[in-house]
Amino acid sequence: MLILQRKKGESLSINDNITLTVIDTGTDWVKLAIDAPKEIPVLRAELKEAAVENQRAAKTVPKEILEEIIKQNK
Repeated sequence: MLILQRKKGESLSINDNITLTVIDTGTDWVKLAIDAPKEIPVLRAELKEAAVENQRAAKTVPKEILEEIIKQNK
């Protein structure tokens, strides 16, 4: 893991196509701007974890029930 220190208004680059800029800071938070191509998903860690958990839970439900839920939501 690489740990960097940036001040408000400073940026860092990942490859040639992603830029992170520190927009604002507080005592226990940081506001970042992320400039990345649309095809690169950018998710908060808790949303990514929730998506993984949802996929894991969906695997335990019988296929027939999932198909019925999909039909009802169309």
